[in-house]
Amino acid sequence: MITLHHVSQSRSMRVLWLLYELGVEFRVVEQAFDRSLRAPEFLSLSPAGRVPALEIDGERMFESGAMIEYLCERFPEAGLGSAPGDMDRMGWLVWLHFAETISQHVAALTQQHIVLYEDAMRSPIVMRLEAARIAKCYAAIEARLSTPVENRDYLLTGGFSACDIAVGQAVYMARHFVSLEGCPETEKWYDRITGRPGFVASLPGPESVKVFQKPFYPPWPG
Repeated sequence: MITLHHVSQSRSMRVLWLLYELGVEFRVVEQAFDRSLRAPEFLSLSPAGRVPALEIDGERMFESGAMIEYLCERFPEAGLGSAPGDMDRMGWLVWLHFAETISQHVAALTQQHIVLYEDAMRSPIVMRLEAARIAKCYAAIEARLSTPVENRDYLLTGGFSACDIAVGQAVYMARHFVSLEGCPETEKWYDRITGRPGFVASLPGPESVKVFQKPFYPPWPG
């Protein structure tokens, strides 16, 4: 059995989406976005006290990028990975891990807007810098999707893959701080991939504790 320890609207969402796309049996343990992630029992699963944590065949994993690589290798019949020697292998690795570039800027803005609870703790400079860095990430995606080659509906020429899941989920979080305005190809790609049943199933349920309480957090002060 595969068990995913999950917090809604966090990096674990990309692994949850992937599991739905793989069509494998798994269970989800929802964790709170609070100090319970520092409890000894959770630290035994994820030593940095972060989600996701994955239990599989008696082993434990605690990095989302590694989980995606492993799950794609374990279930190659789903066609979401790229094996060594495949045409898209280099691009698959690059775009899979580019999701973390976006996510680190999202994490900084999440801290500034949500985790810090007093205005005196927040930095307008940090907020503006991180928002500008997300905009640069959008520009990189836009350039990729604007490349005039066949089947550029997705990040890889070969079609929908785990790269679209990882980067798409990072953009899902980033859009709480920076809109996709001015990136038409990225908007079309985002609409395309988030219409998939796997993405819809990975969204927070009515009882889920959400990280983001608002659909958009404008730059501060503003």
